[in-house]
Amino acid sequence: MCGRYTIIKSPVELEKEFEIDINKEVFETTYNLAPSQNGLVITNQHKNEGQFFKWGLIPFWAKDEKIGYKMINARSETLIEKSAFKTPLQKRRCVVIADGFYEWKKIGKEKHPSYIYLANKKPFAMAGLWETWSSPAKETIHSFTIITTKANEFMSTLHDRMPVIFDNNSDINLWLDNELSANEHLQLLQQLPSDKMAMHQVSQMVNSPKNNQPSLITPLENLGTLF
Repeated sequence: MCGRYTIIKSPVELEKEFEIDINKEVFETTYNLAPSQNGLVITNQHKNEGQFFKWGLIPFWAKDEKIGYKMINARSETLIEKSAFKTPLQKRRCVVIADGFYEWKKIGKEKHPSYIYLANKKPFAMAGLWETWSSPAKETIHSFTIITTKANEFMSTLHDRMPVIFDNNSDINLWLDNELSANEHLQLLQQLPSDKMAMHQVSQMVNSPKNNQPSLITPLENLGTLF
């Protein structure tokens, strides 16, 4: 799964990497982006623009936006079966921009976090779906979920799931292509090869979404703390 991630690179770097325009007045660097917060996405409707949507998909038919907390991730294997994801798969796909994410491994009674990123340390895009919801008060909320797949060998030491990661613009463009069928889109939801990923253990400070500072991604050994 994916429950926290980072956007550390500058908007200028991200614009160049993904060939998009970003509203720099809205953009915020974050070392601990959590569900219900706004993340940077590129949608199939605005492929040249970075937009800021709420993390946690709220289906258009939902009565309460709190359902979004249960829909921060979507399993790739069941997208076509779930009512909340079937139509977005066909009509509302996005990629979620990040440069790293966190995963926890249970050791004894405690969960210890690690920071995972590309071996080349470049930003990447996670496959996602988006939706538009209107509240009873007529407020419009754009939200998203991150698609996960079975963990590759590298990630399986921490968890049995991992986000679907696109590390090149070609795959991103295919995922956002409105001419492809749902089955063709599903074929893109593969594991990133293990040799393209890296990780290190980090402090449990990341457990609280209130913490959001550079030290969250500092390797644990550099903090002088025993794991």
